[in-house]
Amino acid sequence: MPDAPFPHLVDRDPSVTPEQMAAALVPPPQFESASFDSYRPDPDFPSQAAVRDTVAAFVASAPTGRRGLFGRRRAPEVAATSGVYLDGGFGVGKTHLLAAAYHAASGRKTFGTFIEYTALVGALGFRGTVDLLRGTALVCIDEFELDDPGDTMMMTRLIKELADDGTRFAATSNTPPGALGEGRFAAQDFLREIQAMSDRFDTMRIDGLDFRRRSTDESAATVDDVAAVLQTLPSGARPGGPGNVTQDDFRAVVGHLASVHPSRYVAMVEGLDAVGLTDVAPFTDQTDALRWVALVDRLYDGQVRIVASGTPLDQVYPATMLDGGYRKKYLRAASRVVALTRAS
Repeated sequence: MPDAPFPHLVDRDPSVTPEQMAAALVPPPQFESASFDSYRPDPDFPSQAAVRDTVAAFVASAPTGRRGLFGRRRAPEVAATSGVYLDGGFGVGKTHLLAAAYHAASGRKTFGTFIEYTALVGALGFRGTVDLLRGTALVCIDEFELDDPGDTMMMTRLIKELADDGTRFAATSNTPPGALGEGRFAAQDFLREIQAMSDRFDTMRIDGLDFRRRSTDESAATVDDVAAVLQTLPSGARPGGPGNVTQDDFRAVVGHLASVHPSRYVAMVEGLDAVGLTDVAPFTDQTDALRWVALVDRLYDGQVRIVASGTPLDQVYPATMLDGGYRKKYLRAASRVVALTRAS
């Protein structure tokens, strides 16, 4: 490990081709072995086990038997649906179940965040994306966004076109609860948008506590000297290669995010073991805060450790932001940075 300086995250400005975007439509590494059996429902919240079983039955329903919706065959014991939509708070295992559905499904399948699919449309055009995904048996959409009406309409149109051709869907919700109810997906709003596609899109609520904080209510860890801690991290943290870390001023990273499309954040953090952030301070601009949330999601997907000084990273959202329409996003990001700053 070099003494100093460390490489900088702000020097990473990756370009991503449409082919790379399409190839990346798989579950993130931490969910590469997720299964319905490995999901551990909280016994205090029966909806978790119930939703797990329902999603497993949805995936297992073979297209045999009598003809169902869109001409697809349905298993007689499982009602035919175009898709299942998992609604719930953060940390209840929605992404785990989505990845489990992906791994259990037969045939061609894709897994990506809402942002990744909309970025694909931006790169290939709507018709090009339809042609690329046509024939896919299952499309998994994580963190379905409802705060951008244009993207929402585009995605529901994509869903309709693919469903008309036999594709089925599994998705998780990410709704601004300040406008639509704390931790709740606006089921009727969504169903109204996709009514032309199907009236059999099942929305299921998962209740529960954030699994990352079931044991103790911790805050994000901070350090006095980021560089000193980065020096102590073991090399070779990832199998088959040396450790790879960066160090930047927090505000410089936030500024850099404005110049990189969120669809490229995953490439920006690819291969990193840890990121060091100095002088973390609360946000004053909501756009900056939302870009940071998108980066946190990609850091969490890659299980990239965060070493930070200054304000704890779960305390960077002022009350005015937490009381607004993006509260759920901020709380999810806060939960994730607690886990990433406390990773061993």
